[in-house]
Amino acid sequence: MEFTELADYAVPAGTLTEWIPSVGPQARTPEAAGWHPDARPTSYVHEAHLRTSLSSPRRGRESWLGAAFEIAGPLDKPAFRQAVLNWIDRHEAMRSSASIDEVTGEMTRVTAAQGAIDIWQVEQERCAQSSEVFEHLQYLFDEFTSPLIWPAYAFVTLEPVDETRPVTVFFAADHSIIDGLSTVLVAHEIAALYGEELGGAPAALFEAGSYLDFGSSERERNAELEHSHDAVRIWRDFLVDGEGELPAFPLDIGDPSPDDLPQGGLSAWVLDPDQADSFSVACRKTGHSLFAGLLAVLAITGSELGGGTRFRTVTPVHTRDEPQWASALGWFVGLCPISFDIAGADSFGSVVAAASAEVKKTKPIARVPLDRVFTTLGYSARPRFVVSFMDVRFAPAAEHWPDWNARALRSKQYQHDVYIWINRTPQGINIAARYPNTEQATARVHEYVGAFRKLLSDVADTGTARFPLTGDERSDIGHTDTGQIATNQ
Repeated sequence: MEFTELADYAVPAGTLTEWIPSVGPQARTPEAAGWHPDARPTSYVHEAHLRTSLSSPRRGRESWLGAAFEIAGPLDKPAFRQAVLNWIDRHEAMRSSASIDEVTGEMTRVTAAQGAIDIWQVEQERCAQSSEVFEHLQYLFDEFTSPLIWPAYAFVTLEPVDETRPVTVFFAADHSIIDGLSTVLVAHEIAALYGEELGGAPAALFEAGSYLDFGSSERERNAELEHSHDAVRIWRDFLVDGEGELPAFPLDIGDPSPDDLPQGGLSAWVLDPDQADSFSVACRKTGHSLFAGLLAVLAITGSELGGGTRFRTVTPVHTRDEPQWASALGWFVGLCPISFDIAGADSFGSVVAAASAEVKKTKPIARVPLDRVFTTLGYSARPRFVVSFMDVRFAPAAEHWPDWNARALRSKQYQHDVYIWINRTPQGINIAARYPNTEQATARVHEYVGAFRKLLSDVADTGTARFPLTGDERSDIGHTDTGQIATNQ
């Protein structure tokens, strides 16, 4: 499944229906609707996101993640409505609202019982052009997914002009209540629940825990965090090594772009399924994981393009450490620092080993929220270069994604940072990136991804990477053809 912006998802013209969760016709807010006070605290990352959104000029807008996928038409609207309501009853985070008093800074939460949510169904006029569909979806999701309001999520269905084509379902939610894996789960769950309402097989979804319970357990687990704790020590050393900053992209991407200029992005399939298997085998033959191998290729790429021999980044790690969280929706993500030096390495295997040793050292501390660590240190810093990896081959319904035209989506961003997502899927390995939309940043990120792609293919084809590279190979690596990389501007 690719991970791109909405602009990169091909949508036909047609008729849109918005499916907006509602507290009911007699009230406008959860509090007025009589939702019960809920003493459970938010997760640390949810609280940090709320406080950041309060102080941001955008007030949390354009911080959403989502999904798009197709279902067979024609759309049975009563069945789809009930499927969404059943899904909301399944996930407690979708019927809970956390807020912060802007004067006192106090956090409060209210939560609705199962069956208490209604759906505001809004039928739009037919859009004659696909551009109209895109503009409407972009505006709706940007406006309806702020963490400072409820609901912070919405569904939209698109019935195409050509009634023989499938119906497209779009979903978006603020990052505070979903993460990357959550977006992967949505298509399967809604499709299964809708099929059940149509009289098909029971949805048979795995039982899902509540993200609200996870937030409470996370707070209890990290209530006391001493300076001697491994997480505090490792992050402190990482910051010292970076002169007080979290790492930036290894190549020079120039000065920050204007605050109102959305980032650019790209998406590319870098290995097909057979190549992905070959690359994985090459990594295992070194005695280490696929993820360590990917980090090794990223490190070699940066070094050969002039980024130095020490590879430094921040990587997300899921915190779904109990069976009840496996199918839950929420922001189950911690961060860990990655730093290793390839100076003096004499083989691809030695670089993979260095990456693997760093992952083994730092991955366990991802269970301690970075915001909690920074509170202990009395410090704050913003990630500037993030590398994410997910193996989603065994996610529910992964084999159906091509048939469903399924895609994970992200909102626009405006920061001066670079994020890279690498996903192992049944269709191979995909890489996606976002970066400042300037000439220099675009050129350097494309150069980096193109060179990464070439080295990845070399390892898949030969079982290793010739290392160290010769002078001619260093010259070639920076001039890899990137013409097949899809971009959004």
